[in-house]
Order: sequence, then C-alpha cells, then structure tokens
Amino acid sequence: MSAGLNIYVLVKQVPDTGSKAGLNPDGTIDRAKAKRMLNPFDRFALQAALHAKRTYGGKVTAISMGPPPAVEILLETLEHGVDEAYLLSDRRLAASDTLATAYALYKVLNYIGKPDLIFCGLQTTDGDTAQVGPQLAERLGLPQVTYCEDFHMEDGKVHARRIIEGGYQKVVAETPLLLTVANSYHPLEYKSFRGAWRVRRLARDQEEMKKFIHSIDLDVVGADPERAGLKGSPTIVAWTEKVGELGGSCTMHEGQSAHELVGDVLKASDLNQLLVGSSSK
Repeated sequence: MSAGLNIYVLVKQVPDTGSKAGLNPDGTIDRAKAKRMLNPFDRFALQAALHAKRTYGGKVTAISMGPPPAVEILLETLEHGVDEAYLLSDRRLAASDTLATAYALYKVLNYIGKPDLIFCGLQTTDGDTAQVGPQLAERLGLPQVTYCEDFHMEDGKVHARRIIEGGYQKVVAETPLLLTVANSYHPLEYKSFRGAWRVRRLARDQEEMKKFIHSIDLDVVGADPERAGLKGSPTIVAWTEKVGELGGSCTMHEGQSAHELVGDVLKASDLNQLLVGSSSK
C-alpha cells in the first residue's frame, strides 16, 4: 500500500438535540437561537477518515457547508487530527435541499482536488434523509458503499462490511470511493492534546487559522447559484407543525399471569371496547 491517500470527510453543524430550537415563520429551524453541535453521525465518519490516515497514510481534509459559525465544528475536527478544512459559506445556499446540497459539495470537491476516499455520516439529525452522500457519489461518478460499519484496505482496494436487512454484506471496491459510515462503526476517539493545543494557538491568530481553515463561496468553486439554495431545491415543504409534549399517564401491571395481565390492559384501554364491539357483530 502506497502512502499519500487523499481523504475527505464531510461534516455538518446541526442544532443540538438537547436544546430547544424554535421555528421561523417559513417553517425552517431557527438556527440562530439553537445551540450547535457536530452532527452525531458525522463523528463516525470522522473516526473512519482518521483511521484510514493513521493506518494507510495520507491527509484528511474536512469539508462543511453552512453559515460562518460552522467553523466551530471544523476546529473540532482539527483537534481530533484533521489536517485542514474547507467551509463553504454563502447566503445563496440558504434552504438547500439534498439535491442542491450535493451539487454544492460536488463543486467544492472539484475545486479542492481528486479524492481517494470520501467519508460521510449516514445521515444528519436535522434532516434524516441519508441522501446527500449517495447523490454526491453519483455526481462525482464514483462507486459508493453505504451503511459501512467496518473496512480495511488491501492491494489498493477497499474491503468493506455494510449493513443490510437481516445481516451484513461484504464488498470489495476500487478507489476513488465514497463511503457512508453507519453508527455501528467505532466511536470517535478523544481529542489529542497536540490537536487541542494546536487549535488553541490558531484561535489566537486569525491569519494563521486561515492557512488551515479555508472559507470559500459559490463564486470561488464555480457553482451556478441557480442550482444552489432555494432556487436549486425542487423539494417543497407543504407545511410544518410543532408537536408539543405528549401527556398521559402510565399504569404498571405485574405479579400476575400473562393471561391476567393482558386482560387488565384490555380493560384499561379503548381497545377492549373495540374488541367487544367487533365480536358482537
């Protein structure tokens, strides 16, 4: 195995699932008020990218698309051992659906350079579509391995194990290759002391930070604004609804036979009335 793999990992800043985020009048998440975090699924992709670097040699570049505060998660990736990062930030990207997002990221990858391996999280907690990774692979014309939970490289090929219904599947693929990493992969390791110290130093020197985190926009990567953001998003959200906390009560039944327990549950529910009504017909 020759050294020098060009490894990309795609990460996204999402609203913290532990915080309460409101909605804008148009139904989108009010991201300005929500606390922010690295997408939990991307943590597994980041671990996979760093494992590939440490095991087979090369360089890891993190890529994110989002508003300027998304630089926070790119700094976090540097703390874990990423070599450099790119942030695609442009107001014209607002309200991008998966199609527009995949297009914009495709232009970023073309701008940066040819990859050997691209790692993506399985999905995001704010979208849950699991579509961006596969769409990106299609645009790049690359083979893809989705739901990957383990892999190794041998003779320049990737040997991967991916989750399928009822079990798993082993596949062998040539590089360049895109993989979406399942959350059954190894969890992200702790930040290194060297990485944390490096980021702390960069935070004090903005000019030095620009050498490792590159801020780019649609014009820089040569993207068509008509194919990005709301204009390039064919997805239509008919309406959104805020679901309040569910109320109700819970009754515990124990210490009886299974037949008696089922009878008690039926007596305490509307299901009992439905059963009685259907049996009398």
